[in-house]
Amino acid sequence: MSAADDNRLTAPGSDPAGSSESAALRPGTGSRLDRYLPRYAARAHSMTSSEIRALFAVASRPEVVSLAGGMPNLADLPLDAVGELAADLIAGSGRQSLQYGSGQGEPFLRELICDVMAVSGISAHADDVVVTVGSQQALDLVTRIFCDPGDVVVAEAPSYVGALGVFRSYQVGVAHVEMDDDGLIPELLDQALTALQAAGRRVKFLYTIPTFHNPAGVSLAPDRRREVARICREHDVFVVEDDPYGLLGFDATVHRPLRADDPDNVLYLGSFSKTFAPGTRIGWVLAPHGVREKLVLAQESATLCPPILSQHLIGRYLQTQDWMSQIKVFREMYRERRDAMLDSLSELMPAIHPDIRWTVPGGGFYVWLTLPAGMDAKAMQPRALSARVAYVSGTAFFADGFGSRSMRLSYCHPTPDRIREGVRRLAGVIRAETDIRALFGASSPDVLTDRQDQRGAAAAPDVAEGERAAPDPSVVRHGVRPGVRHGGDADGPGPATR
Repeated sequence: MSAADDNRLTAPGSDPAGSSESAALRPGTGSRLDRYLPRYAARAHSMTSSEIRALFAVASRPEVVSLAGGMPNLADLPLDAVGELAADLIAGSGRQSLQYGSGQGEPFLRELICDVMAVSGISAHADDVVVTVGSQQALDLVTRIFCDPGDVVVAEAPSYVGALGVFRSYQVGVAHVEMDDDGLIPELLDQALTALQAAGRRVKFLYTIPTFHNPAGVSLAPDRRREVARICREHDVFVVEDDPYGLLGFDATVHRPLRADDPDNVLYLGSFSKTFAPGTRIGWVLAPHGVREKLVLAQESATLCPPILSQHLIGRYLQTQDWMSQIKVFREMYRERRDAMLDSLSELMPAIHPDIRWTVPGGGFYVWLTLPAGMDAKAMQPRALSARVAYVSGTAFFADGFGSRSMRLSYCHPTPDRIREGVRRLAGVIRAETDIRALFGASSPDVLTDRQDQRGAAAAPDVAEGERAAPDPSVVRHGVRPGVRHGGDADGPGPATR
């Protein structure tokens, strides 16, 4: 809301009854677009649409090659078998599968979820599993029961856009900590937690996607997993481990989750959206017993119960289908698409500029590409859409507005041929931008590359608190150089493999 809007508003409740347009425009009654503006709770004012949602209308046009969205590809899901399961479910047990259910989730599905987690090394009891409406709701419930306004969550830089939206909606600050090709850097995490706690900030948890990260595509190295867990225990900060892609590794290696070795200090979030189908909207939280009780209460107040029909359908699928073989099919499909993107990037980008860098994911859905110093992926976005290719600007994945040099490229949904065409179009846009810069020079000085290469200049990591103005280039976090993150910085860390 602008300062002008603030000046127009008076105390809530001052508007008279009525709903005419003239009333909606009077002071104290909001604006022409939303007459309820002055009545919203304070937390609602920090709710904003994600950049991905804003892109969707354009990126979904058939003429646009979308490297933006993260929709799983369901082409190889055996829909005939799933259809038969659904029909048999309704015909044989419709009265149960269409009824209300437990707020914690159906017991038989929770048992099956424990079997799924056992594949990656997690030993769990069904009593400690809470079924949720996707892992997105799991994160929302965890934040709801643990965080008060003004608390701080530590997260990787960059971080999942949906998580940042949850934290913002609960008025929780986010402190970003740098990653490199091996994931979150433990020393910088230790520095960040030490500084935040010394400054009197209430750090509630570390939010991390350690395996096939969204959006960076990197995975936390095994030795770092142990270090991260140890550091969090020493600082009395628990870990929220989000693991939607863990079974989708391209070399069939299943990375051992943090939860497998630290059950008392890690809340583990899982999902069937990537290994079955996102439309079922089923995820889960594995939590210590006491936390589980609070999560169930929060779940019941939010939805009464997770969708029973979806739970029964997934349960039947796990019980009757060779779901591990299906995951292997998904792995090969996504590997082919990943290879198409990496091959195209390797073929086209080095000839445009030697400082273009990108990550090489070992699984999951995403490549993180970083442009040369001084270029702005967000400013370039309209030209890319005009060239009929879409990506997500790196700014979407930072709570503090940085990341403009980077972009997330998704290979999960388009066919390999469409991916190659999309990268070709993107290369043309980047080439045109570099040619313009070479001809006319940079439109503005690159203040985000030299003023910030001074570590330790701040007493604590910068914490993004809801809505902010433009980034302050003088701010320095622990290992986080705003605007100069991931990939290809000759003078700094970041996933730079290509």
